[in-house]
Amino acid sequence: MKQYISVDKAIRRGQLIVNVPVVIIMLGSPVLSIYLSKINLIPPPWNIVIGFILGFIFAWLAWSIMITKWRIWAFRNVRNVHELKKRAIQEKLIWKDGSIFEKTEIRTRKDKEALKEIEKRFEQDNGFYDDLSIPSKTEIYYSKLTSVIELIISVGLISIGIYFAKGGTPKNYILAGIIGLIGIYGSIKEFRKFLNNEPQIIIDDKGIKTIKTGFKSWADIVSAEVIVEGYGNSAKSYLTLSYANGESDKIKIDELNISGYRLENLLHTYRKRYNKNNFRPSRYNEKYRLG
Repeated sequence: MKQYISVDKAIRRGQLIVNVPVVIIMLGSPVLSIYLSKINLIPPPWNIVIGFILGFIFAWLAWSIMITKWRIWAFRNVRNVHELKKRAIQEKLIWKDGSIFEKTEIRTRKDKEALKEIEKRFEQDNGFYDDLSIPSKTEIYYSKLTSVIELIISVGLISIGIYFAKGGTPKNYILAGIIGLIGIYGSIKEFRKFLNNEPQIIIDDKGIKTIKTGFKSWADIVSAEVIVEGYGNSAKSYLTLSYANGESDKIKIDELNISGYRLENLLHTYRKRYNKNNFRPSRYNEKYRLG
């Protein structure tokens, strides 16, 4: 029997063999161009421009080759290819199907044949492997650690505001007032979250209950998934829920005590448990996709 690896392990390897070389090339090319300028092979200031241009070209070339190799390896060695694909897109490792950037991947004839064979796995049922470590009900709260960190930052802003207020000029008073008000607002907001011991999301094999919407049965939920909007440090994660009546909800989860990936696993497991307990898929399950 084939031994599969976890989605986490496949993603970590992808970041190592794809993203790390790209970053090294991007950073190394300008450094190399400066060195070539010092030995009079490239005249300044063109050395910096040429370095960045060549760095971008070679980095993209490396990504185009390595991402194809990773695709073939990962989708052959992970059991749930749907989950892997969704996670790889979320982690910005690969692009969505049909994206212009996806078309820049370099694939040999052998690679195309391998990927065509892998496509057949997406048509197969990956099966349901119940994670027994997941309890019958999961309650999700505000993260105490996040609240403490945000509270410290807010108190720091208040301190900065007080510092500027000591300047004694109208300009300093205005700046101190703005910074101080932001700090006070943040402190009150985070202190309330820290004291809030009410679960913000409750998930089980019957459905999902949120502080915002109340309880919704799995039978009435068309889709439930975690999405990431934005890039880098500005990226935000949300739980999105779509219902049979056409309504939808979007709940920010960055301030909760759960990761997006963990929440995805819970959604998948409890939905499958619901289907299993009811001896048939919910009538909207065809529209529920994890990948």
